Amino acid sequence: MNFRMIGRIISFILIVEAVFMIPALLLCAFSGQTASSTAFLISIIIIMAAAFLLWVLTRKAQKGFYSRDGLVCVGLSWIVMSLFGALPFFISKEIPSYIDALFEIASGFSTTGASILNDVEALTRGMLLWRSTSHWLGGMGVLVFLLALVPISGRNDGFTMHLLRAESPGPDVGKLVPRMKQTATILYGMYILLTILDFLFLVIGGLPVFDSVCIAIGTAGTGGFGVLNSSIGGYSPYVQNVCTVFMFLFGVNFTCYYLLLCGKIKNVLKDEELHWYVGIAFCSIAAITITLLLNNTYSTFNETLRHSAFQVGSLLSSTGFATTDFDLWPSFAKAILFSLMFIGASAGSTGGGFKIGRALLIAKILRRNVRQVLYPNKVQVIRMNGRVVDENILRNTNAYLCAYVIIILASFLLVSLDGFSTTTNLTAVVSCFNNMGPGLESIGPTLNYSGYGVFSKIVLVFDMLAGRLEIFPILVLMSRSAWKRR
Repeated sequence: MNFRMIGRIISFILIVEAVFMIPALLLCAFSGQTASSTAFLISIIIIMAAAFLLWVLTRKAQKGFYSRDGLVCVGLSWIVMSLFGALPFFISKEIPSYIDALFEIASGFSTTGASILNDVEALTRGMLLWRSTSHWLGGMGVLVFLLALVPISGRNDGFTMHLLRAESPGPDVGKLVPRMKQTATILYGMYILLTILDFLFLVIGGLPVFDSVCIAIGTAGTGGFGVLNSSIGGYSPYVQNVCTVFMFLFGVNFTCYYLLLCGKIKNVLKDEELHWYVGIAFCSIAAITITLLLNNTYSTFNETLRHSAFQVGSLLSSTGFATTDFDLWPSFAKAILFSLMFIGASAGSTGGGFKIGRALLIAKILRRNVRQVLYPNKVQVIRMNGRVVDENILRNTNAYLCAYVIIILASFLLVSLDGFSTTTNLTAVVSCFNNMGPGLESIGPTLNYSGYGVFSKIVLVFDMLAGRLEIFPILVLMSRSAWKRR
């Protein structure tokens, strides 16, 4: 284990975190919010001191890196980032409990959007901005950001590949271009461009600049923290429609956007995962719209379609915004939304969930197994977009499915100690583990997670981080063999 290099990377991560706190600090200072600005200043000093200490202790770090180093580095980085990121909330006493503050910021970085706040609007603007900023930073990944800007890897692409594989969502991560630093730069370039477009469309619709910034970066990271207690429900239909479009866009594999920029439109149109993503979205919207119309849930067809499309986009992309209390919808409509919590967005997007690409692989593995029973002597291969899928990817997908089911069941049993209903506990775990945000009943879109005890909140924090990092970087930290020196 290359402990020195891991420590060096974490020191850079802490510096990035402190830098991203500065806009919130300046906003608090200019707004005359003394307690909040002091909290941010103290937090930045603590974070920079910790980063400097780590940098000094790891100044002789060597860049040799292996797969397990990448997994451990990513897992530790996100835990450390969450522990320090909670400081402004706690020091300012805007969230008096440190566990609650940790839950809030872990939900932000993991782009879950689950909250313990009963009154979001009671937070100062600086704290609201920091909550939303955590979405944007966690959406594409802080290490991807680091690889794009900071020369910590030199020419060792294997070094950066291990980090990118461990942090990026989806069953497989490849290079868009030969050098990994260029890949990270391209990913963040497209991420920034889409965020700016989202912001501009919101401002054009008459939304205040502050609200536009928070919603745009929250949508980009598919996070779900709003600045109003009503989430997006208090805004105009235009704003809701803009959010719907961009939630779907950020749920698409970013490789598709790169291929479009390169003029490879046919490759995009042949993408199987994109076909399923669009198909699932269309069918879900149609089914929910028809169900709501039959039950006269809303007065007009346009209103029904708008809410249906928004909630499908919100949960399929794992954003977690809400325009209405969908917990009051008919059971069939809620069942569709609950199913979308599992499916999630595309691999290589900023969304969470099991991922459509991975679900598609599982379906193809099942089909192959059935065919092998019928034709045991025939060689069966699995193809995705016309290319044969490597058997290692298939084995990893099966392992991920096992870990996915085990963690959900174990977490469900643990949080059930708090005594909430089965529906509440199950949707809480599924929502946090898939980085969705709202659930049903006691944690519905108009409620929050404040009723859970300390132990359950810690379990849910684990679920949020494990879900965002695709399980293994967090599980590896619990393995004794991972900590042995090479």
